[in-house]
Amino acid sequence: MSSDFVAAIDLGSNSFHMIVARIVNGHVQVLDRLREMVQLAAGLDGRNRLSADSQQRALECLARFGQRLRHIPPARLRIVGTNTLRQARNSAEFITRAEQVLGHRVEIVSGQEEARLIYLGVAHSVGDVTGQRLVIDIGGGSTELIIGEKFEPRHLASLRMGCVSLSRACFADGRVTAARLREAELLVQLHLAPVREEYLARGWEVVTGASGSIKAIQDVLISEGWSREGITLEGLRRLRAALLEARDTAGIAERWQLEPARARVFVGGFVALHGLCEALAVQHLEVSEGALREGLIYDLLGRIRHEDVRDRTIADVIRRFDLDEGQAARVSASALDFLRQVRAAWDLNGREARHVLDRAARLHEIGLLLTHDQYHKHGAYVLEHSDLPGYSRDDQRLLSALVRRHRRSFPNDAFAHLPCDWARPARRLCVLLRLAVVLHRGRSNEPLPEISLRVQRQRLRLQFPSGWLAAHPLTRADLQHEARLLAKAGFVLQPGR
Repeated sequence: MSSDFVAAIDLGSNSFHMIVARIVNGHVQVLDRLREMVQLAAGLDGRNRLSADSQQRALECLARFGQRLRHIPPARLRIVGTNTLRQARNSAEFITRAEQVLGHRVEIVSGQEEARLIYLGVAHSVGDVTGQRLVIDIGGGSTELIIGEKFEPRHLASLRMGCVSLSRACFADGRVTAARLREAELLVQLHLAPVREEYLARGWEVVTGASGSIKAIQDVLISEGWSREGITLEGLRRLRAALLEARDTAGIAERWQLEPARARVFVGGFVALHGLCEALAVQHLEVSEGALREGLIYDLLGRIRHEDVRDRTIADVIRRFDLDEGQAARVSASALDFLRQVRAAWDLNGREARHVLDRAARLHEIGLLLTHDQYHKHGAYVLEHSDLPGYSRDDQRLLSALVRRHRRSFPNDAFAHLPCDWARPARRLCVLLRLAVVLHRGRSNEPLPEISLRVQRQRLRLQFPSGWLAAHPLTRADLQHEARLLAKAGFVLQPGR
């Protein structure tokens, strides 16, 4: 398949979606869409563990998807998991099996990152408007609210309620009663309460809905003649009364010709949307065809064009935390020079390795915001637990691990908690980062001499110009100390002349 092709898979809590597209003159041309209602969230038990049956359903779906992806390079494909995989205590086990089936890496994204990607997909799928847009996406386990302008999300929230979770909580046996509707509506208001006033204060000119639940609701309203296009608050109020008349899931499926899987979660999705529209005074919303998977495609397109949102995130973090940009640039330059010299011997040829090392170098001092003592630990915590646009959970863990180990102790198992495809490269990238930090400890603007780094497996040899180390005894002492620390991780460092 041509390298002009890109693809994305959204492992949602209710449905799995795949989109395959072709980049034509810089524009996205959708070639294929696949969707299966796997209802992964319904497989969570009381201990937040995915059942064997739900995992099997999901893996069978991914096997079918995987056939379509065989010839797409990893750099042109993104597969992301959302709320259910964020919650599931055994998600790592499932992801390992999913990656074996697909032959590609699976990422789990935060609620904030999910919201950003949804907005990106919606903004590219609907007409432009003057002013701000509110986007509502009701998934199986979470609901995203995003206010943005043009292609830029400005304010994002991810609420832990969705069509599957609300249906399970209030309509588990399929019966719909007035008391159960009121109970579900109260749950929606409780989830919305922390953000409601803030969103109302920000305001918007147009509201756009995305997701299968919202599309299904629009179809029902149009079929009943309660709306010509989109969804109105008045139409939702009439639908509420009709749901009480239908009485249960079977009646809902029969009246509006819904497939059984959609009928089982229809009321939960309706309650979420109706509650949001009532609380936020939304009288009308248009419905977008684009959502998370389209957002993934456009985000991927940015990475291909070297317009990676992750680079912008790093720049924003540097400004927000007032980091020493000069020192960050010096450390990054030296680390990347070492990478250039050893990338073949250490199998670090991929573009992603360079990006990871550069970003870690630029952020290695972020913990100084709190205190110099143990700042590498503080920095690691900040990077792992912050909302970083463009980053998956594993991306943040990798960045955090490099910052955590850029100084002081370096045990042999320092990166064992990372995905297996990153554990070994991360150890080697960390060595390069540590050497760069040691050599720039003096924070001097005076450039370093030309330094040669040669590696053979775990053995490293740094070669300096004749007499340079003798003229810099503190650097020599630092390197000797670093050699002792690296030895604990199985590396042998031998400074040259």
